[in-house]
Amino acid sequence: MHDSGGQNKKRMLGNIIGGFIVILVGVTLAPTVANEVAGAQLNNNITGASSTILGLTTLFYNLSIASTAIGIAAQGLRNSGLM
Repeated sequence: MHDSGGQNKKRMLGNIIGGFIVILVGVTLAPTVANEVAGAQLNNNITGASSTILGLTTLFYNLSIASTAIGIAAQGLRNSGLM
């Protein structure tokens, strides 16, 4: 007999751990992204709308990390039948 419940739990655990790794790496790199954006704004004399859009890069980076991690965790819960 095949233990599909055990397989689903392993898959769920793997997806949740993957989500935490994405969060960990993303949060670790967030200050680097913010520093590079600030440096680009100051050193390249970017003004006006271009500076505003460039400033939003950090926000979009953080939103993408959060949504990716949430998606991975949700997929793990869906595979296990908990959601």
